[in-house]
Amino acid sequence: MIDLKTLRSLIKLMVDNDLSELDLRDGDETVAMKRAGHGAPVVMHQPAPHYAPPPMAPAAPGAASAGGGAAPEDAPGIESPMVGTFYSAADPDSPPFVSVGDSVGPDTVVCIIEAMKVFNEVKAGMSGVVERVLVENAEPVEFGQKLFVIRPS
Repeated sequence: MIDLKTLRSLIKLMVDNDLSELDLRDGDETVAMKRAGHGAPVVMHQPAPHYAPPPMAPAAPGAASAGGGAAPEDAPGIESPMVGTFYSAADPDSPPFVSVGDSVGPDTVVCIIEAMKVFNEVKAGMSGVVERVLVENAEPVEFGQKLFVIRPS
């Protein structure tokens, strides 16, 4: 857990250097801060999870995805980096960032996750082709939940 003194010094660093974003990673701990205009920074702290996910029940025979490939849990893909609300496009009038069949690279923005009124771009982090979108627009998502199935290229 980040201590208050460190947090205050990071905020001062942002204000003194007129930074709009600051993203720090130390092992499994992440601190991301963003500020809009001249307001105070918004801090998102993601400590390392201190729990193990519940064991998955074995899939029934033939329970693979409709495409006949690996089940979404086993297929390579993009997972949610945080708890929040999934948005497939920048705004309701814009097309989705990616659709089935689109090629993505590691720096391709694939969606936005809103957490505590902060909109966080999620990048693919891998190269490949989008095979499935597993989440509906404006649907809540959990940390580590698979969002997209990607066929590596």
